[in-house]
Amino acid sequence: MADAPRPSPESFPEDLEDAILALKEERNAVLLAHYYQESEVQDLADFVGDSLALAQAATKVDRDVIAFCGVHFMAETAKILNPDRIVVVPDLEAGCSLADGCPPDEFRAFKKEHEGAKVLTYINCSAEVKAESDLICTSSNAVKMAQSLGDEPFIFAPDRHLARWVANQLGRDDLIVWPGACIVHEQFSAKRLAQLRVKHPDAEVLAHPECDQAVLDQADFIASTTGIIDRAVNSEAKTLIIATEDGVFHSIEQRAPEKTLIQAPGIDESCACNRCPYMRLNTLEKLYLCLRDLKPQVEVPEEIRVRALRPIERMLELSA
Repeated sequence: MADAPRPSPESFPEDLEDAILALKEERNAVLLAHYYQESEVQDLADFVGDSLALAQAATKVDRDVIAFCGVHFMAETAKILNPDRIVVVPDLEAGCSLADGCPPDEFRAFKKEHEGAKVLTYINCSAEVKAESDLICTSSNAVKMAQSLGDEPFIFAPDRHLARWVANQLGRDDLIVWPGACIVHEQFSAKRLAQLRVKHPDAEVLAHPECDQAVLDQADFIASTTGIIDRAVNSEAKTLIIATEDGVFHSIEQRAPEKTLIQAPGIDESCACNRCPYMRLNTLEKLYLCLRDLKPQVEVPEEIRVRALRPIERMLELSA
């Protein structure tokens, strides 16, 4: 995925970081960033977290503007929770393969095929799909949210790998699963991971539940982004092999600089395919421009926003 052309260097102040911080104060803005952002973006943020933590942080905003450094569905969630605030993103093209792979019209048709089934939707989806849901979840709370729906079969969308992991945790085989997947987490190679473990027999393998089952079968610890970071910091292992987007390395290195971090290998040795191309569209230059110009702005039609708000608020209530 190619990055959009950048404005010429002379368009930017010499000290970009200071200029961004000054604009943040001028605009009365808060900067929210996901762990998968570039380290320099994370360092400027007021709050860095995973999807659940960022949604929780969005409920506590007391500024006029939210500058969201993540992907589009995350900024939409912030707008759903803050309809009267301006929400801007550095790059509108920063999307998500899971959200893109679950078009609202197709999801509504899928839901109609299973009429009467409740819908648990992973937060990695569009506002329109959230509006079709009974409850939202993140990888941090997916098992807990699934348990809250009771024993009847329910639809889980859009990540089939997370759905399988949740089903395994609950000892169930009756989930109705939308067949989506994350292009980043699907890139990890179980075969090459096994070879890497031979080279590092004392390493602990940490994996995100969006990974393929063959990768999870080799993991010593499976958790959300925040769970992986916390485990890496607190683990007695000195070497850690990590099967998630390597943006998490920055936070781990800040908290546990003595640890050796190794990215789990991907299927294709010739590219950094397990680095999210969407997340990395956000740059300091684009962040500066979005604060300067207050665009691009993220909007959610009110009818969709109101419907999507209910399952999000329910998730936040159950996660408290």
